[in-house]
Amino acid sequence: MLWTEELRSLVLTVDGITLIAGVPANLLALYTFIQKVKQRATPIDVLLLSLTISDLIFLFFLPFRMKEAADMKWTISYFLCPLSGFFFYSSIYNSTFLLTAISVERYLGVAFPIKYKLKRHPRYAVIASIIFAIVSMAHCSIVYIMQYYRHTNDSLSDPFEKEVCYEEFSKEQLTILMPVRLELFTVLFCTPFLICCFCYIKFIYILSRLPNIKPKKRSRAIGLALATLLVFIICFAPYNISHVVGFIGWYSPEWRVYALLTSTFNACLDPLIFYFSSSALRANLKQLLRGPTKRRHTSCCRFIKCPQINCTATEESTQSSNDTTT
Repeated sequence: MLWTEELRSLVLTVDGITLIAGVPANLLALYTFIQKVKQRATPIDVLLLSLTISDLIFLFFLPFRMKEAADMKWTISYFLCPLSGFFFYSSIYNSTFLLTAISVERYLGVAFPIKYKLKRHPRYAVIASIIFAIVSMAHCSIVYIMQYYRHTNDSLSDPFEKEVCYEEFSKEQLTILMPVRLELFTVLFCTPFLICCFCYIKFIYILSRLPNIKPKKRSRAIGLALATLLVFIICFAPYNISHVVGFIGWYSPEWRVYALLTSTFNACLDPLIFYFSSSALRANLKQLLRGPTKRRHTSCCRFIKCPQINCTATEESTQSSNDTTT
C-alpha cells in the first residue's frame, strides 16, 4: 500500500469521526450496562456490555492507525504494530459474534417465550462472550504469525525495519495468510451474518403477528433488526469480501484499506444497537440531554425576574420527569 495525500486525509477523517462520536456514546453505554448488571443482570445486558467493551478496545487502538496515516508511514515502535493490529481485528470479529448472539437472544425471546424465560441465565451470556473473545483472538493471532514468520527471501526487509504496518507480504507469507483470510470470511463473517438474518427475519415476522404489541415497541424492534443488519452490510461486508477476492486472485487487494475504513464505523453504529436494545440506555440518554435544559430553568428562577409560579412549575415538572425516568 502506498500512502497518498488523499488516502491520508480520508483515513484521518473517518477515524477521527469514529473516535469523536464513538468514545462518548460507548462510555455512556458502558456506565449504563455496568449499572444494569450490578442491579439485575440479564443475558442481553451481559452481551451488550461485552460489545461495548469490545468497541472501546477498538477505539483505544484507533489512534495508532491515525498516527500512521498522519506520518504516512509507521513511525512508532514496531512492537506496537502487531499488538495494535491484533486487538484491532479481534475487536471487529468479536463484534460480529456478539451482534449475532444478541439476534439469537431476541429471536428465542419471542419464538419460545416461556421455555426461554425458564432457561435463560446471565452466566450463559458470560460464557458465550468469553468463547467469542477466545475464537476471535485465536484467528487474529495470524497478525503475530505474519509479523515474526521467518521467510527465506533475503531481499525482503526485516520486520522491525519496515515503514508500513501489516501490509507487505512475501509469497511464502501469502501461502499462510490467504487460507486464513478465507476462513475469516466463512467462519467469522458469513456464518454469523446468515444466522443474524434468519433470527431477525423470524423476529420481525413473529412480532408482526402478535396483536398486543405496542406500535412503539414494534418500531424499536424493527429498528434493532435493521440497525444490526446495517452494521453487517456497511461495516463488515466490504472488508470480508476483500478476503474472498484476495484468495481467488492470490494477492492482497490494494483497496482493502478502503474496505477496512467501513469497519471502523462499527464503533459508531453499535450505539444504535444499544439504543434500540436497552430502555435503561434510552432513559440515561434522555436524562443527559435534559440536563442542560434543567440547568437553564434553574438559572432562570435564580437570576431572572420571571413569574415565580411558572419557575416553580417548571422545576417540579422537571423533577417529576426525572423520577419517572429513573
